[in-house]
Amino acid sequence: MRPTKTDMEAARDRVLADVLPPPGVPFRVLFSGINPGLYSAATGHHFARPGNRFWPALHRSGFTPRLLAPAEQDELGALGLGITNLAPRATARADELTPAELRAGGERLRALLDERRPAVLAVCGVTAYRTAFGRPKTAIGPQDEPFGATRVWVLPNPSGLNASWQPERLAAEFARLRESAAARPGRASSGSS
Repeated sequence: MRPTKTDMEAARDRVLADVLPPPGVPFRVLFSGINPGLYSAATGHHFARPGNRFWPALHRSGFTPRLLAPAEQDELGALGLGITNLAPRATARADELTPAELRAGGERLRALLDERRPAVLAVCGVTAYRTAFGRPKTAIGPQDEPFGATRVWVLPNPSGLNASWQPERLAAEFARLRESAAARPGRASSGSS
């Protein structure tokens, strides 16, 4: 059932739980959104707003064997994939976040990487990445500097509002990430989820 406007407003500032592989499953890629939107927070599922292209890009790039619905997000763990957010609180728009929130989210994300050790961190949103990690010249694609043992890739924001990245182009960038991650498979996940 689609959330109502009232449901979405009630979800403001709500935090979504991370989706992570269970211990022992090789952790290939941790996808990080900017923060949950109100639609996602109201449903409890990452990238849930109709029109968001995360799930189609994940499938079209070969990360998933079929197109998953946001409500099926827990199936990602068995595939060695996870989802988190830079900033945990839900907002109507990402521009409601302060630079301090994004930097704090970057610190939290680094701690999660140290604990769970995915092979690759894929941040969906170059502008948020630049702010969170103090790297103003970052471009889409693989980054030269890893975070510890985790390689970093910056993806375009999959929001339907990001008109410069149409579905085919977005899926192609996700596919470049998948091919790179497959060339250097992940380690077994550690820690609790």
